[in-house]
Amino acid sequence: MTLASAQAAGLTPSQATSLTPSQAMIRFGLGGRPDQKPPTDPRAWLLGQLDGPDPALATPSFAGLPSGAAALAALRDDRMTRKRLARQGLSLKDHFKPRSREMFRVDAAAQLGWALRTDAPFRERLVWFWANHFTVSMRQGGTAALIGPFLREAIRPHVTGRFTDMVLAVERHPAMLLYLGNAGSVGPDSRAGVRRHRGLNENLGRECMELHTVSLRAGYSQQDVIAMAKLLTGWSVDPRAEPTGFRFRPFAHEPGPQTLMGRSFPPGEAGGIAALRFLSTYHTTWTALATKLVRHFVADQPPAAAVAHVAGVLAGTQGDLRAAAAALVDLPQAWIPGRKIKTPVEYFLSVGRALGETEAKVPAALGMLRRLGQPLWAAPLPNGWSDLGGDWSGPDAVLARIDFAYTMAGHSHDRAPAAIATAALGAQLRPDTLAAVSTAGSPREALALLFASPEFLRR
Repeated sequence: MTLASAQAAGLTPSQATSLTPSQAMIRFGLGGRPDQKPPTDPRAWLLGQLDGPDPALATPSFAGLPSGAAALAALRDDRMTRKRLARQGLSLKDHFKPRSREMFRVDAAAQLGWALRTDAPFRERLVWFWANHFTVSMRQGGTAALIGPFLREAIRPHVTGRFTDMVLAVERHPAMLLYLGNAGSVGPDSRAGVRRHRGLNENLGRECMELHTVSLRAGYSQQDVIAMAKLLTGWSVDPRAEPTGFRFRPFAHEPGPQTLMGRSFPPGEAGGIAALRFLSTYHTTWTALATKLVRHFVADQPPAAAVAHVAGVLAGTQGDLRAAAAALVDLPQAWIPGRKIKTPVEYFLSVGRALGETEAKVPAALGMLRRLGQPLWAAPLPNGWSDLGGDWSGPDAVLARIDFAYTMAGHSHDRAPAAIATAALGAQLRPDTLAAVSTAGSPREALALLFASPEFLRR
């Protein structure tokens, strides 16, 4: 970073000296690639990635991938085929290949492949961060085929936009509506509720408050959760509703206004939208988001001053996520190397990028992520994967990474291990690690040592 750009960021000259290209690629990105030159101005390189639309949405590998509505249609067809084969007494194993499962694999290959080769890794890190914040897991709700469309339709378009717009896109997407059971939530006093005696599902109402927006800091009550759940009744899915598959069903919506955290919201789809706008701009939302962002990009124990700064930016801009991401770049604490342990997905991607991989071979890649302890899009709970190093550094986790490092080191390559180490880590490469890599008995041993080194395991 130049002295002028450091002063523009409000940093001192001594702080500017720590803004290294390698730290920009590792802390904010996904690690260096042999075919990508380190940025000469790390701050400008990072901020430049926040401008314009998400480049992934224009990449050929994303062209033709299914919409949310198309994925819903595949899920419907798969259910019908299962029922037909069961009536005929035929084996599913011999006669049935789910379309939805193949959609998941194709989307997984596209998403992982883009992360391996992108020239905008900071933006990509933000995509994965927000996808984890708004977790949809294939463990529940039959959502496997919908998670790719969810990322493309509800997350990627909004990572540098307004938080409110992302919230509205997320909570209305079929992936979230099925994952948290809202697609079948019926107002007790609605026409469907009275006729069919079906009831309210509180899951989305609760999680959109506790996990997605205001957090427990807001001090809301169980009655507020019920009110929010009622406001979201009728928010359902329909494979005929292009492009995402969202459909509001008035006959399942709870009639009458609802009082949420001291405010009254009208019935109908507009009432739920107004409630989400209110929650997404509530003052505790800024603190909750800032805490998670700083924990992810700075330290497991987020410095209070850093959290306050990012929260202030969010509050002052009413949720401008580009401004919040830029504020992270200008935090001096974010440029202290080695404070964060990579999650398994981050580790997987950084190894692949170091080796110059440009495509993810599915299902092998999915198997590797399972063995590393973070199966793709399969978080155990709605609060997503942990961002704490202690949860990824137990004995079994370390052994799994060493095994993965040795496996990946066996991949064919035509570059010297020392050159791979320098391109991947830059100034973060310790002399002891470089010496071990340079004197190893074989290229495979050299790369295994590199990928298992402390500086490679951290960011």
